Amino acid sequence: MLAACFVLASPVLRASALEAAAPAAPTAPAAAAPAANVPLVGNAETGRQLTYTCQGCHGVDGYRNVYPHYHVPKIGGQSPEYLVNALHEYKRGTRRHPTMQAQAQSFTDQDIADIAAFLSELTK
Repeated sequence: MLAACFVLASPVLRASALEAAAPAAPTAPAAAAPAANVPLVGNAETGRQLTYTCQGCHGVDGYRNVYPHYHVPKIGGQSPEYLVNALHEYKRGTRRHPTMQAQAQSFTDQDIADIAAFLSELTK
């Protein structure tokens, strides 16, 4: 009984409880789901905007950052597949680097496709 009072006192919990108790409304036919494993098409211009912060490490001449013995990988001109795979691995945590894992967590799959589209077009 006391738990029910807390549910009804909270607007969020009250709305959830009311939705759970309401009869199911008829639903419209489901829209066609996107085909599985179809790669997203990246937008290089959007990717250019998203890679602004990447320049802090990856844009340094000689690809070395402030850590004396840490070589920063070249990302400009890499294949889009490599870049997409690397960012997804950082996002999943199967490729480890704290900064890159934090960066990748903020990207959607479309962001990753856009970033790969832009970076793969760079020649330097």
